[in-house]
Amino acid sequence: MSLGDGPPDRPIDRDACMGSGNSLPWAPAVFDLDDEGVAIVTGGLAGHEEEVRVAEANCRTSANRVDGLLPMALPES
Repeated sequence: MSLGDGPPDRPIDRDACMGSGNSLPWAPAVFDLDDEGVAIVTGGLAGHEEEVRVAEANCRTSANRVDGLLPMALPES
């Protein structure tokens, strides 16, 4: 997966990311900050779907768009 401007192959909008590190506490196994202070995906998404969704929902600038790479949740019956 490459990183950059939004899904499907660029889940972090590097221009929008303010580097607050807000995604890290929600999904530390998935996110980190690069040398420029921009969020990057460093781990696999499998098994961390809920954490990734929470991290995206809490991104102040909507730069985190990783949820678009996750399978859609099926509605409960």
